[in-house]
This record gives sequence, structure tokens and C-alpha cells, in this order.
Amino acid sequence: MEMIGFLDAVPSATPAGWDTRRIGSAVSGDADQADSDFSATLLAMAGHDLRQPLQVITSAHDVLAQTLDSEEQREELMRAGDATAQLAGMLGQLVEALELRERAGDDLHLPVPLRPMFEDLEAEFAEAARLKGITLVVAAAPGTVISHPVLLTGMLRNLIRNAIDYTPPGGSVFVTSRRCGAELRVEVRDTGIGIRASALSRIFRAFQRADDSRPDGLGLGLFIVKHAADLLRHRVEVRSAEGRGSCFTVVASTTR
Repeated sequence: MEMIGFLDAVPSATPAGWDTRRIGSAVSGDADQADSDFSATLLAMAGHDLRQPLQVITSAHDVLAQTLDSEEQREELMRAGDATAQLAGMLGQLVEALELRERAGDDLHLPVPLRPMFEDLEAEFAEAARLKGITLVVAAAPGTVISHPVLLTGMLRNLIRNAIDYTPPGGSVFVTSRRCGAELRVEVRDTGIGIRASALSRIFRAFQRADDSRPDGLGLGLFIVKHAADLLRHRVEVRSAEGRGSCFTVVASTTR
């Protein structure tokens, strides 16, 4: 077998007058900046370059759906449409995960009114719930939390999307809020399949799914929720009974 040898490193002298601590700090700073620039580039690519082909595919799907005559062809096109939707969902989760890193330096303690946020989320998910035959109830109590509007919306979006995905047709998803002293509790509750007790301890890890039998999705939704909560200093609580549904609660400080 051919062996590759490496010569011992030869120490080099530092030119007089050079501050090695400053050099190390500058190199470290450059590395941090390069890492940040790389993340920003990935975020821009995922948010723009990769979404454009998906839009073209979706438009072509809509056109083809009106021209196909065969039932077999329509079923095949429907499967392609489902795959495209899954891909778009995965891409959205990757973008959200990258956005968490980019927003780590933002001011994350702003007054955020809940009612407008709830209204936007209700409008966003109403059609998906209707198409699946699920009752979606969104009711916000008056109140303002100390949070970040983008990150908090992203947390609730992931929780609502999961609730709809894991609730069979005929079930219900409830998004509500209530004040408890100096805290405001936002709940996303469903009547879905629930989570096994043995799985509860790992559902917030990356690439984990509440239902291992489902092949779709990256398993990043609850990972994003947990890391956003850590950035915001919110608590996330979960209660679930297998076969009876789940309830995820985001607990945040409220303004007086």
C-alpha cells in the first residue's frame, strides 16, 4: 500500500513589531465574517434562486391540469403537484432555519400585538384547512407580547402547519391566547394523531418527525420553534396524548 508522509511543521519567526494577538483576532474576525457572508448567500439563494423554478413548475402544473383528458394522467400530475408542494415546504423550512442565524443580532424584545398576527395566520391557513376538511378556529385575546414579530410569526406558522398536517380530515385546530399574570400564553391545539410519550423528549431536535411513518418534510419545524424560542427567551410547553391530539404553548412576557 502506498504511504503518504508528512514533514514536521517548521516553526516560523514572527517579524518584529507584529502583534500576534491582533493578527489572531483579525483572522478570527475574517473567518466569522466569511461564515456570516456564506449564510447570507445561502439564504438569498434559497429565498430567490431556488424558489423561481418552483414557481415555474407550479404554473406549468396549473396549465396542464386544464388540458389532460386521461384520469391516469391527472392522477400522475396530482402526485407531481404534491411532490412540488413538499419541496416548497422543505425549502421554506431551510430558509427559516437560516433566518434564525441572521436575526440573532437583532433587537428581539419589541412590543408585538397579537390580534393582527392571528388575523394574518388565519388568512394564510384557512384554505389549507378547508381543503383537508379541518375546522380551523383562531381567536386572539387582546394583548401585546414582548417578542419579535417575524420570529414569533414563524414559530406559530410552524406549529399551525404541523397541527393541520397531523390532524385527519374532520378534526379541528384551535389557535388561542390568554393572559396569565405577567405572561401571555399562545396555544396551538389539535385533535390529531398525537405524539407517543417516548418521542416527546426528542421532537425538538433537527430532522425529527413526530410520526416516523411520514416520509415528507425535513423534520425542522419544531427545531425552528425551539431555537426561535431560545433566542426570544420564550418557553415552549407541549402536552400530547397518542390518538387524541397535541397542544403546544408558547409563553411570553406581556406588556402592562
